[in-house]
Amino acid sequence: MSRSVRSDTADRLEHAVARVQSTSRQPSLVVGVVRDGELAWATTRGTATGGPEPGTDLQYRIGSITKSVTALTLLQCRDDGLVDLADSLGSVLGDVPFGEAPLRQLLSHTAGLPAEPAGPWWERRDGEDFPGLAELVRDHDRVLPPGGLHHYSNLGFALVGQAVAHLRGQPWFDVVRERVLEPLGMGRTSYAPVHPHAQGYSVHPWARTLDPEPHTDTGAMAPAGQLWSTLGDLARFARFWLQPDEAVLRAGSVAEMRVPLAAQPDRLEASYGLGLALVGHPGRTLFGHGGSMPGFLAGVAVDPQQGTAAAALSNGTAGDTPGLVLTLLDIVAELEPEPPPPWRPERPLAGAGELLGPWFWGDTPYTLVVRDGQLALETSNPGRCSRFVPAGGDRWHGLDGYFTAETLAAVRGPDGRVLSLELASYELTRTPYPH
Repeated sequence: MSRSVRSDTADRLEHAVARVQSTSRQPSLVVGVVRDGELAWATTRGTATGGPEPGTDLQYRIGSITKSVTALTLLQCRDDGLVDLADSLGSVLGDVPFGEAPLRQLLSHTAGLPAEPAGPWWERRDGEDFPGLAELVRDHDRVLPPGGLHHYSNLGFALVGQAVAHLRGQPWFDVVRERVLEPLGMGRTSYAPVHPHAQGYSVHPWARTLDPEPHTDTGAMAPAGQLWSTLGDLARFARFWLQPDEAVLRAGSVAEMRVPLAAQPDRLEASYGLGLALVGHPGRTLFGHGGSMPGFLAGVAVDPQQGTAAAALSNGTAGDTPGLVLTLLDIVAELEPEPPPPWRPERPLAGAGELLGPWFWGDTPYTLVVRDGQLALETSNPGRCSRFVPAGGDRWHGLDGYFTAETLAAVRGPDGRVLSLELASYELTRTPYPH
């Protein structure tokens, strides 16, 4: 059963929503917070939808949140053995523009591709099929060297969607519907708007009147930003990220999508994984995606440490809706922090007994403990903490942190006792440097 938020929390959330709707002039705004996998709080602000009253079942366009859905479908292909993320786009699609780009780089926006295809603004007009898009961009050059800086590319995700369609032998949206939307119960998420839905608007800068925006079919660019959805469906989508459904994607692959792969040098607190944006806050890392299309803004953010998520949809072309979800999660974390889980005794970890306790790298203290069934190396510097799993004999394999994929090995003396530990170039001993 979902826990609703307290009244003082709800007041703060309402104020944050009112500020964004008013200051960024959103015709209507629908917002919710997910807790325990369900909508725990929701509200609306503004009524200019072009028809129906705003609510949890009213469709809005979600823009680039579509990219997270597209990325899910490619990870499904990888997990089913149809492709490897190190494979090039051309190995899947043949002679196509940017065919040398690895799929992993396309998912993380590190392939150096242009942000947009040439020609009229693709978001505001009906798009070509894939052969037409390929011809349009065939003479495009990379704008950055591959594998380097993060450079957001809508074009890159159009190519990812075509790769998924080819690997599955059916149109991209058919794959999305059958392998993501239906298993997650997202029955109000669609390719084109389905009644009831909001009209998208832009706001005249001086007259402050509403100008209707076109509801386009973006064709081959659809995997970058075509989808329509509702607050109720985005809550179900957020629940998946908090409680991964193995019928959709393995938990390990979900975790892989959240690994930061690239960031802008001047915004290191914000990074990007595989179809997911990540934002570092003190003690927490939030992830999700924002979205915009002409006439619409949206955002989904997940706080795994707190077990909460937030979603927001509005029908204005420009404004603060995508960032609002981060504000909402910060409010909940501040006023209603999740209590730590109850402590439970650990099960014995085979082979760990002789290794536990204090160690020193020179004069720097470390401690080996059992935590959550794994061997954990802990020290005052969080950057040097890592977890390890058995790798056979006296060897342990690093799972995360500074010592990811490194080997921790016990060094034994003639009598069989453990004298020291070798870890990369570190030698850990039971006493500090002698003085």
